[in-house]
Amino acid sequence: MPTTAKKIDELYDLISGIEIAMFTTRRPTGQLVSRPMATQDRIEGADLWFVTDADTDKLDELKLDPHVNCAYYNNKSREWVSVSGIATISKNRAKIRQLYQEDWKAYFGDEGGDRDGGPNDPRLTLILIEAESAVYMKVNKPRPVVLFEVLKARITGNRVDIGEVREITGGEMMR
Repeated sequence: MPTTAKKIDELYDLISGIEIAMFTTRRPTGQLVSRPMATQDRIEGADLWFVTDADTDKLDELKLDPHVNCAYYNNKSREWVSVSGIATISKNRAKIRQLYQEDWKAYFGDEGGDRDGGPNDPRLTLILIEAESAVYMKVNKPRPVVLFEVLKARITGNRVDIGEVREITGGEMMR
């Protein structure tokens, strides 16, 4: 069994290789809703973080219930990640300027004035996720072997075994 440090490294390697999360929140009605969001580079002070528009419904949802799930799936390797945690909304301008990426402009557009998609744009809002637990599947087989295993399972009716499901609990996440 891998050490906690190895599992955490594997988790972040998988996430960085996938990049887009299905970010799930709960609406006021209790209904769950997911939307694709780009995971930003790993920083100290948050397990995962995302940037969004200050006027989005997801921020209202997070104010009512900060529990989130971020799910990732890599179609090529068949690896996946599910991270459950607590979201914090931040409009800290210094942190936004520190983390700013030029490609954010494409998602915010230039509405004129300070609403130009730049690092001082008042629409830019960070969502910081403190992970409480994570479950993921790590595949340690080359892609051709994985494809063969899937095909073999289809033919034989047996269950496919392409990787190992691992869990990182809340206590381990704190390390």
